Amino acid sequence: MELACTIRSTRHVFRDLRDVLAKAGEEKSGDQLAGIAAATEAERVAAKMVLADMPLSRFIDDPVIDPSSDELSALFANRHDPLAFTTMKSTTVGELREWLLDDATDGEAIARARPGLTAEMIAGVVKLMANKELVFVASKIRIVTRCRNTMGERGVLGVRIQPNHPSDDLGGMIASTLDGLLFGSGDAVIGVNPATDNAGKTGEILRGLDRLIAGLEIPTQHCCLSHITTQLAALEQGAPIDLLFQSVAGTQAANASFGINLALLREGRERVLEARAGRDVAWKGAQCTYFETGQGSALSAGAHHGVDQLTLEARAQALARSLDPFLVNSVVGFIGPEYLADERQIIRAGLEDHCVGKLLGLPMGVDICHTNHARADQNSLDNLLLLLAPAGVNFVMGVPCGDDVMLNYQSTSHHDAALARQLFGLLPAPEFLGWLEARGLFRDGRLIESGRKSLLARAGGLLPG
Repeated sequence: MELACTIRSTRHVFRDLRDVLAKAGEEKSGDQLAGIAAATEAERVAAKMVLADMPLSRFIDDPVIDPSSDELSALFANRHDPLAFTTMKSTTVGELREWLLDDATDGEAIARARPGLTAEMIAGVVKLMANKELVFVASKIRIVTRCRNTMGERGVLGVRIQPNHPSDDLGGMIASTLDGLLFGSGDAVIGVNPATDNAGKTGEILRGLDRLIAGLEIPTQHCCLSHITTQLAALEQGAPIDLLFQSVAGTQAANASFGINLALLREGRERVLEARAGRDVAWKGAQCTYFETGQGSALSAGAHHGVDQLTLEARAQALARSLDPFLVNSVVGFIGPEYLADERQIIRAGLEDHCVGKLLGLPMGVDICHTNHARADQNSLDNLLLLLAPAGVNFVMGVPCGDDVMLNYQSTSHHDAALARQLFGLLPAPEFLGWLEARGLFRDGRLIESGRKSLLARAGGLLPG
């Protein structure tokens, strides 16, 4: 198949699948920075036309990164189900898009097809979808996971409390967590990004969050988002780990720049599962990992191999899928405007990342965010939140006033998440909802105030010092 298309007497020729995928994507400053984006809108349209007519078998025959030089490519090749692919190999990317948009194609049908689809195929079909189509397709799919509670059921919008503190003061973190609980946040996870990355501080944070959860009998899980090796060192020192965290990227070289590889991720997951046996926790399920991704991470590490941001994001998510995660989160605008320049690009990337994750079968959340030097503002984040909520996003962030005082970026607040739940008739996770109702914080689908004083009084004895 010749990779070429003529538009208005101009013939556009593409070198290979990697080139088609890069030029078919919507405008991203990162792809432009890498020198792989379409030079004109006509070239972008030509690439989309070539991609739409491409059979899915081309993705197997022409890998974007050689499996012999990249452990992720080798992992994906080994996990691909040729039997499930048999009926799809002559299907074109455009036909796959039409099938996904068909009302007769539901979440169960997509789940049956999933083993035959690769990350690159999914990235390709997402490039052919409009924003509303990304919302519609993702809304068909629910991915349910279990740790201390159950996340991802239809009608549920989870919230991660992110109680970061610039000096890692545990009292400040606990106070911030209580603020989030009073707004109904925290069912996804209480997850701290520490300012310092060492085993002692990580262990202190984990123990403090564990005491709070146990003392208030909260059906949720905690996490300290230090490097995986730091968390495992804290585990060796006796710290409790509910969710093992790590940021991951879409190439072996990019992950190496993070100080990780597939073997380390697998080992860490097994060690956390083994440590669970000695803890007095009524686990709902065996999922114990939490991964964060985001378009631009491989390019920022100089390890993108000429592959576009969205395709690499899909590969990062496919890596996460192989480790059976409880949560996956695209931190969509965090890396900066060099990769997603403005509101339009951030919104597009957030919808893409979420839809790709759901098609891959991931419990996908999105940190709806931007850095302070991006061309975006609070309205930008509101717009993306109001698109992702009906798309069925598993969870979003809850940051006090939407302003993270440690990471110095803008995200969604507890107020934002509560409004999205109310506007779309969504609820917290079932076990967490029961806890909120029993504590007098929630009734008939709405936040109420009657239980606030008693919860704070009970929490007073759990504050450090």
